Amino acid sequence: MSYTLMRYLRRTALISQQIRCETTMTNLTQEDFMFKPPLAQWSKVIREAEKIVGYPTSFMNLRWLLSDEFANLAMHLRKVVGSNHPIVKTAKTLLYNEHNNLQPWGLVILLLSKAASPPSSLQASTVVEDQRILAELVEMIRTGHYIHRGLLNVPPNERGQSTDSLFANKIAILIGDYLLVTANGMLARLKNQDLSYLISTALRDLSEGEFFGHRDAQNMPVPGKPVTDSVNNFEINSDTLPLPVTNTLGSPVREWTVRTLYNGGTLFGRGCQGALLLNRQSYEEQEYAYKFGCHLCLAWQAANELQKITINKSSYSLVSAPVLLAIKQNPKLYSVFEGINNISDVDLDYFREEILRTDAVEQTRLLYEENASKAKSYISVFGDCESVETIKRLIKTL
Repeated sequence: MSYTLMRYLRRTALISQQIRCETTMTNLTQEDFMFKPPLAQWSKVIREAEKIVGYPTSFMNLRWLLSDEFANLAMHLRKVVGSNHPIVKTAKTLLYNEHNNLQPWGLVILLLSKAASPPSSLQASTVVEDQRILAELVEMIRTGHYIHRGLLNVPPNERGQSTDSLFANKIAILIGDYLLVTANGMLARLKNQDLSYLISTALRDLSEGEFFGHRDAQNMPVPGKPVTDSVNNFEINSDTLPLPVTNTLGSPVREWTVRTLYNGGTLFGRGCQGALLLNRQSYEEQEYAYKFGCHLCLAWQAANELQKITINKSSYSLVSAPVLLAIKQNPKLYSVFEGINNISDVDLDYFREEILRTDAVEQTRLLYEENASKAKSYISVFGDCESVETIKRLIKTL
Protein backbone atom coordinates (compact mmCIF):
# COMPACT_ATOMS: atom_id res chain seq x y z
CA MET A 1 0.00 0.00 0.00
CA SER A 2 1.41 3.39 -1.02
CA TYR A 3 2.27 6.06 1.50
CA THR A 4 -0.33 8.42 0.00
CA LEU A 5 -3.10 5.84 0.33
CA MET A 6 -2.13 5.02 3.92
CA ARG A 7 -2.09 8.72 4.82
CA TYR A 8 -5.53 9.25 3.26
CA LEU A 9 -7.05 6.24 5.03
CA ARG A 10 -5.71 7.39 8.40
CA ARG A 11 -7.06 10.91 7.90
CA THR A 12 -10.46 9.75 6.69
CA ALA A 13 -10.82 7.23 9.52
CA LEU A 14 -9.99 9.89 12.10
CA ILE A 15 -12.44 12.41 10.68
CA SER A 16 -15.16 9.77 10.28
CA GLN A 17 -14.68 8.61 13.88
CA GLN A 18 -14.98 12.15 15.22
CA ILE A 19 -18.11 12.82 13.19
CA ARG A 20 -19.75 9.56 14.27
CA CYS A 21 -19.11 10.46 17.90
CA GLU A 22 -20.89 13.78 17.47
CA THR A 23 -24.44 13.43 18.83
CA THR A 24 -25.69 17.02 18.85
CA MET A 25 -26.66 17.52 15.22
CA THR A 26 -28.56 20.32 13.56
CA ASN A 27 -32.18 19.39 12.93
CA LEU A 28 -32.16 20.07 9.19
CA THR A 29 -35.42 20.18 7.28
CA GLN A 30 -34.04 21.09 3.88
CA GLU A 31 -34.55 18.91 0.82
CA ASP A 32 -32.85 15.57 1.17
CA PHE A 33 -31.75 14.86 -2.37
CA MET A 34 -29.08 12.23 -1.79
CA PHE A 35 -31.28 9.55 -3.36
CA LYS A 36 -30.53 6.68 -1.00
CA PRO A 37 -32.87 3.83 -1.95
CA PRO A 38 -34.01 1.78 1.09
CA LEU A 39 -33.69 -1.58 -0.66
CA ALA A 40 -33.06 -4.70 1.41
CA GLN A 41 -29.75 -6.33 0.49
CA TRP A 42 -28.78 -3.13 -1.32
CA SER A 43 -25.05 -3.79 -0.87
CA LYS A 44 -25.41 -7.21 -2.48
CA VAL A 45 -27.08 -5.75 -5.57
CA ILE A 46 -24.38 -3.08 -5.77
CA ARG A 47 -21.60 -5.69 -5.68
CA GLU A 48 -23.28 -7.73 -8.40
CA ALA A 49 -23.67 -4.63 -10.55
CA GLU A 50 -20.00 -3.74 -10.09
CA LYS A 51 -19.04 -7.17 -11.38
CA ILE A 52 -21.12 -6.59 -14.50
CA VAL A 53 -19.43 -3.29 -15.38
CA GLY A 54 -16.04 -4.55 -14.25
CA TYR A 55 -15.37 -1.45 -12.18
CA PRO A 56 -15.47 -0.97 -8.37
CA THR A 57 -17.70 2.10 -8.24
CA SER A 58 -17.59 2.03 -4.44
CA PHE A 59 -14.16 3.65 -4.93
CA MET A 60 -15.18 5.72 -7.94
CA ASN A 61 -13.94 8.97 -6.44
CA LEU A 62 -10.82 7.54 -4.81
CA ARG A 63 -8.57 9.45 -7.20
CA TRP A 64 -9.75 12.87 -6.11
CA LEU A 65 -10.06 11.82 -2.47
CA LEU A 66 -6.37 10.89 -2.51
CA SER A 67 -5.25 14.32 -3.66
CA ASP A 68 -3.29 16.45 -1.21
CA GLU A 69 -5.65 19.39 -1.78
CA PHE A 70 -8.71 17.45 -0.67
CA ALA A 71 -6.87 15.81 2.23
CA ASN A 72 -5.86 19.23 3.57
CA LEU A 73 -9.44 20.50 3.34
CA ALA A 74 -10.67 17.39 5.15
CA MET A 75 -8.21 18.02 7.97
CA HIS A 76 -9.61 21.55 8.41
CA LEU A 77 -13.06 19.99 8.64
CA ARG A 78 -12.03 18.43 11.95
CA LYS A 79 -12.01 21.89 13.53
CA VAL A 80 -15.79 22.23 13.20
CA VAL A 81 -16.66 18.75 14.54
CA GLY A 82 -18.70 19.34 17.67
CA SER A 83 -20.53 22.37 16.26
CA ASN A 84 -24.10 22.41 14.96
CA HIS A 85 -23.08 23.50 11.48
CA PRO A 86 -24.86 21.62 8.66
CA ILE A 87 -21.51 20.71 7.06
CA VAL A 88 -20.99 18.27 9.94
CA LYS A 89 -24.14 16.36 9.02
CA THR A 90 -23.16 16.51 5.36
CA ALA A 91 -19.73 15.07 6.11
CA LYS A 92 -21.27 12.37 8.27
CA THR A 93 -23.54 11.37 5.38
CA LEU A 94 -20.66 11.25 2.91
CA LEU A 95 -18.06 9.57 5.13
CA TYR A 96 -20.14 7.20 7.24
CA ASN A 97 -21.92 5.11 4.63
CA GLU A 98 -24.27 2.48 5.96
CA HIS A 99 -25.27 -0.40 3.70
CA ASN A 100 -28.17 1.50 2.13
CA ASN A 101 -26.42 4.85 1.80
CA LEU A 102 -24.29 3.95 -1.20
CA GLN A 103 -24.63 6.44 -4.04
CA PRO A 104 -25.61 4.48 -7.15
CA TRP A 105 -25.76 7.21 -9.81
CA GLY A 106 -22.40 6.49 -11.43
CA LEU A 107 -23.04 2.76 -11.31
CA VAL A 108 -26.39 3.09 -13.08
CA ILE A 109 -24.77 5.23 -15.78
CA LEU A 110 -22.15 2.52 -16.33
CA LEU A 111 -24.79 -0.22 -16.45
CA LEU A 112 -26.78 1.79 -18.98
CA SER A 113 -23.62 2.36 -21.03
CA LYS A 114 -23.00 -1.37 -21.22
CA ALA A 115 -26.63 -2.18 -21.99
CA ALA A 116 -26.58 0.24 -24.93
CA SER A 117 -23.32 -1.09 -26.39
CA PRO A 118 -23.54 -3.04 -29.63
CA PRO A 119 -23.13 -6.78 -28.88
CA SER A 120 -20.25 -7.14 -31.34
CA SER A 121 -18.18 -4.27 -29.92
CA LEU A 122 -15.55 -4.32 -27.22
CA GLN A 123 -17.95 -2.29 -25.10
CA ALA A 124 -20.08 -5.39 -24.67
CA SER A 125 -17.54 -6.74 -22.18
CA THR A 126 -16.28 -3.53 -20.62
CA VAL A 127 -17.13 0.15 -20.21
CA VAL A 128 -15.11 2.62 -22.23
CA GLU A 129 -12.96 5.17 -20.43
CA ASP A 130 -14.99 8.24 -21.53
CA GLN A 131 -18.19 6.81 -20.08
CA ARG A 132 -16.39 5.98 -16.86
CA ILE A 133 -15.15 9.55 -16.61
CA LEU A 134 -18.69 10.79 -17.23
CA ALA A 135 -20.02 8.62 -14.39
CA GLU A 136 -17.33 9.98 -12.06
CA LEU A 137 -17.86 13.65 -12.88
CA VAL A 138 -21.64 13.36 -12.46
CA GLU A 139 -21.08 11.93 -8.96
CA MET A 140 -18.62 14.72 -8.19
CA ILE A 141 -21.00 17.47 -9.33
CA ARG A 142 -23.77 16.04 -7.18
CA THR A 143 -21.53 15.75 -4.13
CA GLY A 144 -20.12 19.25 -4.61
CA HIS A 145 -23.60 20.73 -4.92
CA TYR A 146 -24.78 18.87 -1.82
CA ILE A 147 -21.85 20.23 0.18
CA HIS A 148 -22.48 23.78 -1.05
CA ARG A 149 -26.05 23.55 0.19
CA GLY A 150 -24.83 22.87 3.72
CA LEU A 151 -24.13 26.53 4.48
CA LEU A 152 -25.43 28.76 7.25
CA ASN A 153 -26.62 32.30 6.57
CA VAL A 154 -25.00 34.19 9.43
CA PRO A 155 -26.67 37.61 9.99
CA PRO A 156 -24.24 40.55 9.60
CA ASN A 157 -24.72 41.64 13.22
CA GLU A 158 -23.70 38.17 14.47
CA ARG A 159 -20.67 37.58 12.27
CA GLY A 160 -18.29 38.96 14.85
CA GLN A 161 -19.36 36.27 17.34
CA SER A 162 -19.92 33.37 14.88
CA THR A 163 -16.34 32.60 13.92
CA ASP A 164 -16.96 28.80 13.94
CA SER A 165 -19.93 29.11 11.56
CA LEU A 166 -18.03 31.40 9.21
CA PHE A 167 -15.02 29.08 9.21
CA ALA A 168 -17.24 26.05 8.51
CA ASN A 169 -18.90 27.97 5.67
CA LYS A 170 -15.50 28.63 4.12
CA ILE A 171 -14.54 24.94 4.35
CA ALA A 172 -17.84 23.89 2.77
CA ILE A 173 -17.37 26.38 -0.07
CA LEU A 174 -13.78 25.26 -0.69
CA ILE A 175 -14.61 21.54 -0.69
CA GLY A 176 -17.63 22.04 -2.96
CA ASP A 177 -15.63 24.29 -5.29
CA TYR A 178 -12.81 21.76 -5.47
CA LEU A 179 -15.18 18.99 -6.53
CA LEU A 180 -17.04 21.13 -9.07
CA VAL A 181 -13.86 22.52 -10.63
CA THR A 182 -12.34 19.03 -10.85
CA ALA A 183 -15.51 17.67 -12.45
CA ASN A 184 -15.56 20.48 -15.01
CA GLY A 185 -11.91 19.83 -15.82
CA MET A 186 -12.71 16.16 -16.45
CA LEU A 187 -15.62 17.19 -18.67
CA ALA A 188 -13.39 19.53 -20.69
CA ARG A 189 -10.80 16.77 -21.23
CA LEU A 190 -13.47 14.62 -22.91
CA LYS A 191 -13.49 17.23 -25.71
CA ASN A 192 -17.13 16.61 -26.61
CA GLN A 193 -19.03 19.84 -27.19
CA ASP A 194 -22.48 18.22 -27.21
CA LEU A 195 -21.81 16.46 -23.90
CA SER A 196 -20.51 19.69 -22.34
CA TYR A 197 -23.72 21.41 -23.42
CA LEU A 198 -25.90 18.71 -21.83
CA ILE A 199 -24.06 18.84 -18.49
CA SER A 200 -24.13 22.65 -18.51
CA THR A 201 -27.93 22.59 -18.72
CA ALA A 202 -27.98 20.38 -15.62
CA LEU A 203 -25.69 22.84 -13.82
CA ARG A 204 -28.11 25.60 -14.78
CA ASP A 205 -30.97 23.65 -13.21
CA LEU A 206 -28.98 23.12 -10.00
CA SER A 207 -28.42 26.88 -9.77
CA GLU A 208 -31.99 27.85 -10.59
CA GLY A 209 -33.25 25.39 -7.98
CA GLU A 210 -31.65 27.48 -5.26
CA PHE A 211 -33.99 30.37 -6.14
CA PHE A 212 -37.18 28.40 -6.72
CA GLY A 213 -40.10 29.10 -4.40
CA HIS A 214 -40.18 30.84 -1.06
CA ARG A 215 -37.27 30.56 1.38
CA ASP A 216 -36.74 31.22 5.07
CA ALA A 217 -33.86 33.17 6.66
CA GLN A 218 -31.53 30.18 6.22
CA ASN A 219 -32.51 29.80 2.56
CA MET A 220 -34.43 26.64 3.42
CA PRO A 221 -37.35 25.97 1.06
CA VAL A 222 -40.87 26.73 2.23
CA PRO A 223 -43.83 24.88 0.66
CA GLY A 224 -45.95 26.76 -1.84
CA LYS A 225 -49.35 27.91 -0.66
CA PRO A 226 -51.99 25.42 -1.90
CA VAL A 227 -54.15 26.63 -4.76
CA THR A 228 -57.61 25.38 -5.65
CA ASP A 229 -57.24 25.15 -9.43
CA SER A 230 -53.94 23.33 -9.76
CA VAL A 231 -52.37 21.39 -12.63
CA ASN A 232 -50.58 18.40 -11.15
CA ASN A 233 -49.19 16.68 -14.21
CA PHE A 234 -45.64 17.49 -15.32
CA GLU A 235 -44.39 16.13 -18.63
CA ILE A 236 -40.67 15.36 -18.71
CA ASN A 237 -38.90 15.83 -22.03
CA SER A 238 -35.27 15.99 -23.01
CA ASP A 239 -35.16 19.47 -24.55
CA THR A 240 -32.54 21.73 -23.03
CA LEU A 241 -34.84 24.65 -22.24
CA PRO A 242 -35.29 25.76 -18.60
CA LEU A 243 -37.86 23.77 -16.65
CA PRO A 244 -41.40 25.17 -17.02
CA VAL A 245 -42.40 26.40 -13.55
CA THR A 246 -45.62 28.28 -14.36
CA ASN A 247 -48.54 27.21 -12.14
CA THR A 248 -46.21 25.01 -10.10
CA LEU A 249 -46.14 26.29 -6.52
CA GLY A 250 -49.16 25.08 -4.60
CA SER A 251 -49.74 22.11 -6.94
CA PRO A 252 -48.27 19.29 -4.81
CA VAL A 253 -47.19 16.72 -7.42
CA ARG A 254 -46.01 19.34 -9.90
CA GLU A 255 -44.11 21.30 -7.23
CA TRP A 256 -42.48 18.16 -5.82
CA THR A 257 -41.48 16.99 -9.30
CA VAL A 258 -39.89 20.33 -10.21
CA ARG A 259 -38.02 20.55 -6.89
CA THR A 260 -36.62 17.04 -7.36
CA LEU A 261 -35.59 17.70 -10.96
CA TYR A 262 -33.96 20.98 -9.98
CA ASN A 263 -31.96 19.39 -7.18
CA GLY A 264 -30.30 16.63 -9.16
CA GLY A 265 -32.93 14.85 -11.22
CA THR A 266 -31.95 16.51 -14.48
CA LEU A 267 -28.26 16.03 -13.66
CA PHE A 268 -28.73 12.28 -13.45
CA GLY A 269 -30.92 12.37 -16.55
CA ARG A 270 -28.24 14.23 -18.50
CA GLY A 271 -25.62 11.77 -17.26
CA CYS A 272 -27.66 8.87 -18.65
CA GLN A 273 -28.28 10.76 -21.87
CA GLY A 274 -24.58 11.63 -22.15
CA ALA A 275 -23.60 7.97 -21.80
CA LEU A 276 -25.61 7.16 -24.92
CA LEU A 277 -24.28 10.24 -26.68
CA LEU A 278 -20.74 8.96 -26.13
CA ASN A 279 -21.95 5.60 -27.42
CA ARG A 280 -23.18 7.29 -30.63
CA GLN A 281 -26.75 6.12 -30.11
CA SER A 282 -29.72 7.76 -31.82
CA TYR A 283 -31.37 10.90 -30.46
CA GLU A 284 -34.52 8.89 -29.70
CA GLU A 285 -32.55 6.47 -27.50
CA GLN A 286 -30.82 9.40 -25.81
CA GLU A 287 -34.24 10.85 -24.98
CA TYR A 288 -35.34 7.52 -23.49
CA ALA A 289 -32.18 7.49 -21.37
CA TYR A 290 -32.84 11.02 -20.10
CA LYS A 291 -36.42 10.24 -19.15
CA PHE A 292 -35.30 7.02 -17.50
CA GLY A 293 -32.80 8.90 -15.31
CA CYS A 294 -35.33 11.56 -14.29
CA HIS A 295 -38.10 9.09 -13.42
CA LEU A 296 -35.67 6.86 -11.53
CA CYS A 297 -34.63 9.80 -9.35
CA LEU A 298 -38.27 10.69 -8.76
CA ALA A 299 -39.06 7.10 -7.77
CA TRP A 300 -36.11 6.88 -5.39
CA GLN A 301 -36.95 10.26 -3.88
CA ALA A 302 -40.55 9.22 -3.20
CA ALA A 303 -39.35 5.95 -1.65
CA ASN A 304 -36.87 7.79 0.56
CA GLU A 305 -39.52 10.24 1.75
CA LEU A 306 -41.94 7.42 2.52
CA GLN A 307 -39.31 5.73 4.64
CA LYS A 308 -38.57 8.91 6.57
CA ILE A 309 -42.20 9.68 7.33
CA THR A 310 -43.39 6.14 8.22
CA ILE A 311 -40.48 3.90 9.21
CA ASN A 312 -37.40 5.75 10.43
CA LYS A 313 -39.31 8.49 12.24
CA SER A 314 -36.32 10.72 11.50
CA SER A 315 -36.18 14.30 10.31
CA TYR A 316 -37.98 14.83 7.05
CA SER A 317 -38.16 17.61 4.49
CA LEU A 318 -40.99 20.10 4.72
CA VAL A 319 -41.15 20.20 0.93
CA SER A 320 -41.34 16.41 0.58
CA ALA A 321 -44.24 14.79 -1.23
CA PRO A 322 -46.15 13.67 1.93
CA VAL A 323 -46.03 17.23 3.31
CA LEU A 324 -47.11 18.92 0.08
CA LEU A 325 -49.92 16.41 -0.46
CA ALA A 326 -51.13 16.73 3.13
CA ILE A 327 -51.21 20.54 2.89
CA LYS A 328 -53.27 20.25 -0.28
CA GLN A 329 -55.82 18.05 1.50
CA ASN A 330 -55.84 20.15 4.66
CA PRO A 331 -54.98 23.77 3.73
CA LYS A 332 -55.17 24.79 7.39
CA LEU A 333 -51.79 23.11 7.89
CA TYR A 334 -50.19 25.82 5.77
CA SER A 335 -50.79 28.37 8.55
CA VAL A 336 -47.67 26.94 10.23
CA PHE A 337 -45.52 28.45 7.46
CA GLU A 338 -47.15 31.86 7.18
CA GLY A 339 -44.83 34.55 8.46
CA ILE A 340 -42.28 31.98 9.67
CA ASN A 341 -38.64 33.11 9.81
CA ASN A 342 -36.96 29.74 10.28
CA ILE A 343 -38.65 26.47 9.34
CA SER A 344 -36.43 24.58 11.78
CA ASP A 345 -38.82 25.95 14.43
CA VAL A 346 -41.63 23.76 13.07
CA ASP A 347 -42.65 20.90 15.38
CA LEU A 348 -41.89 17.94 13.11
CA ASP A 349 -43.50 15.37 15.41
CA TYR A 350 -46.78 17.27 15.50
CA PHE A 351 -46.67 17.83 11.76
CA ARG A 352 -46.02 14.12 11.14
CA GLU A 353 -49.14 13.24 13.12
CA GLU A 354 -51.18 15.64 11.00
CA ILE A 355 -49.75 14.17 7.81
CA LEU A 356 -50.64 10.64 8.88
CA ARG A 357 -54.24 11.73 9.40
CA THR A 358 -54.50 12.31 5.65
CA ASP A 359 -53.97 9.88 2.80
CA ALA A 360 -50.76 11.70 1.76
CA VAL A 361 -48.64 8.63 2.50
CA GLU A 362 -50.71 6.45 0.17
CA GLN A 363 -50.60 9.11 -2.53
CA THR A 364 -46.81 9.28 -2.17
CA ARG A 365 -46.68 5.51 -2.55
CA LEU A 366 -48.67 5.80 -5.78
CA LEU A 367 -46.27 8.53 -6.87
CA TYR A 368 -43.38 6.14 -6.34
CA GLU A 369 -45.09 3.33 -8.24
CA GLU A 370 -45.92 5.61 -11.17
CA ASN A 371 -42.34 6.86 -11.58
CA ALA A 372 -40.80 3.42 -10.97
CA SER A 373 -43.07 1.98 -13.67
CA LYS A 374 -42.05 4.70 -16.13
CA ALA A 375 -38.35 4.18 -15.34
CA LYS A 376 -38.73 0.44 -16.00
CA SER A 377 -40.53 1.04 -19.30
CA TYR A 378 -37.79 3.38 -20.54
CA ILE A 379 -34.92 1.09 -19.52
CA SER A 380 -36.68 -1.87 -21.17
CA VAL A 381 -36.13 -0.16 -24.52
CA PHE A 382 -32.49 -1.21 -24.31
CA GLY A 383 -33.24 -4.91 -24.46
CA ASP A 384 -33.28 -7.85 -22.09
CA CYS A 385 -29.71 -8.23 -20.85
CA GLU A 386 -27.94 -8.64 -17.53
CA SER A 387 -27.29 -4.89 -17.18
CA VAL A 388 -30.94 -4.00 -17.75
CA GLU A 389 -32.17 -6.65 -15.31
CA THR A 390 -29.77 -5.34 -12.66
CA ILE A 391 -31.03 -1.79 -13.16
CA LYS A 392 -34.59 -3.05 -12.70
CA ARG A 393 -33.53 -4.60 -9.40
CA LEU A 394 -32.09 -1.22 -8.37
CA ILE A 395 -35.38 0.47 -9.26
CA LYS A 396 -37.28 -1.82 -6.92
CA THR A 397 -36.87 0.04 -3.66
CA LEU A 398 -39.99 -0.91 -1.73
